[in-house]
Amino acid sequence: MSEKVKVSVLGFSFNQTRTGTYGLVLEEEAGPRRLMIVVGTPEAQSIAFELQKTIPPRPLTHDLLKSLLSAFEIKLQEVLIYKYEDGIFFARLMLEQEGKSIELESRTSDAVAIALRTHSPIYAYESIMRENGVVFDEPSG
Repeated sequence: MSEKVKVSVLGFSFNQTRTGTYGLVLEEEAGPRRLMIVVGTPEAQSIAFELQKTIPPRPLTHDLLKSLLSAFEIKLQEVLIYKYEDGIFFARLMLEQEGKSIELESRTSDAVAIALRTHSPIYAYESIMRENGVVFDEPSG
């Protein structure tokens, strides 16, 4: 099994390559690397609401999923970004209910939105960070 690297949401970058999408920036918590993940407008909006601690007028889909997890006493142990293929990151929700482990496939944007709401950690395999991570040079001055 590959080593896992803990990441957190840094914010969004402007995406000039695909209209209607945003660049979600995840940063390595114990290092300089960042992952840029293309997400759609609804997912970006949902993540932004949570980052800004803004309550939407009606519950969003990710709020509903958080409520379902809570109602059925299912804990999101972690989100794992485990693969990158053809420009797409793949993620899994690692869940636990009554001592039983459950893994569900998820779009990375949805997994991040749910992890933010449940205060669950987000990880990426070291191989993902090594092959896709970007290090920005800090301006000197």
